[in-house]
Amino acid sequence: MRAFRTRSAARNWTRKRARRCSRRYRCGSAPERLDALVSAFVAAGLAEWGDKTQLLVAALAARHGRPLPILVGVALAAAIHAAIAGFGGILVNDWMTIRALTLLTALALLFAGGAGLFARKPPNILIGPRVGAFAASFACFFIAEFGDKTQFLTFSIAARFDSAALASLGALAGVMAASVPAVMLGDRLVAVVPVRAIRLSAAALFLLFGIILALNALTLV
Repeated sequence: MRAFRTRSAARNWTRKRARRCSRRYRCGSAPERLDALVSAFVAAGLAEWGDKTQLLVAALAARHGRPLPILVGVALAAAIHAAIAGFGGILVNDWMTIRALTLLTALALLFAGGAGLFARKPPNILIGPRVGAFAASFACFFIAEFGDKTQFLTFSIAARFDSAALASLGALAGVMAASVPAVMLGDRLVAVVPVRAIRLSAAALFLLFGIILALNALTLV
């Protein structure tokens, strides 16, 4: 049996052990944590279709015509945003119950679904054409992605599974999966790919799963 010099030390040890047990209960085993990677990839990939950031990437590709620098700039900006969201998610994990974390994920899904119901116009590129493709894509994407539904989804998934790294990697992969076609097609994206149908279908899925999770978190189902 562990011996402690003071009652305060014993209480601190008990609290730390209880917190570790709580984290194991909520997060599950290592294979289960891979759900964070898959969930973030699917959520981010669907959320980006038809979103302002995908249309922005297509507009940048049409202007500069240099796929590789644009993709690198977008990847760097998306990685920073995913890391911020993932780190924020694990910060709140310790202070929320499993029910609260489930409700947080439900709210993120409902927000993404509601936002996806409305068409987005191609954003105006405020950076002049003299700026290089990499710098322009990084700056524009970094600004446009702040407070975006993809960032909220990444934050909630990282919090739910207590895994910043896997949630961030999954979100980054999802963003790039939607950005590559936009860069390759440029201003032909909307004409070649049924962007509207994909956006509305993704929105319906987000709303459906958001409602199910919300009802589950509120113990109504």
